[in-house]
Amino acid sequence: MTSVTPGTRISPVEVINISSHGFWLLLGNEELFLPFSEFPWFKDVQVGKILNVKLHASGHLYWPDLDVDLAVESIRYPGQFPLVSRVGA
Repeated sequence: MTSVTPGTRISPVEVINISSHGFWLLLGNEELFLPFSEFPWFKDVQVGKILNVKLHASGHLYWPDLDVDLAVESIRYPGQFPLVSRVGA
């Protein structure tokens, strides 16, 4: 039986840190920050639901426990995606 070497990433995307302001994703070799002010769907949810993220399709991330699907470009360049969430409004 062979197993993965400890410390080797097996997922193309993972949450690497969560703070009171937002959370950081590692997508390949790129680190992305999702501030709760711009992505309010994640603000008051259980940590496990944020950690459960999948690379759903090319260029899209999916959180199945939250039914949230985000284009990676909307995280990289939020100013180019002017739609604002009404969650909590």
